[in-house]
Amino acid sequence: MVVPDRAVALSIQLTRTHQALRERLDALRQEVLSGGPVGPPAGSDLLRHCAGFCAALERHHTGEDGGLFPALRREFPELAPTIDKLAEDHGLIAGLLRRVDELVAGAADPAMLVGELDGLAAIMDSHFAFEERRVGAAIDALNASRREMAAAEWATTGG
Repeated sequence: MVVPDRAVALSIQLTRTHQALRERLDALRQEVLSGGPVGPPAGSDLLRHCAGFCAALERHHTGEDGGLFPALRREFPELAPTIDKLAEDHGLIAGLLRRVDELVAGAADPAMLVGELDGLAAIMDSHFAFEERRVGAAIDALNASRREMAAAEWATTGG
């Protein structure tokens, strides 16, 4: 009997997602520093790059707030203060993303935009490191529990 392979650690996926978001933010920062136009016209590469990055980070946090965090809260009630802090960070980061979007849309001074991106990067790094350190093991335990349930269900239904 073969059980479907679902053994990828979710904490590793989380870390990879965080690294990809860091890289996208760094690329956005480098694009601003390269001296390209900041802001409109609406078709500018920087505007598209910024919108893509902001949307990706927002989707990541929305998924955590709506799916991962409630599951962790149910399975690991002792993590409630940590989850509350992470959700609070999501609100702070969302505000920074709005500010970056406003600066890009308003053709802001590149130095001002780089300053905002640097602040966003610092907060993201702190948030990501805290999240990985504080909930990584719980995410993997949650994933292991779900794998066990899937394997048991698979075994009882005959695959």
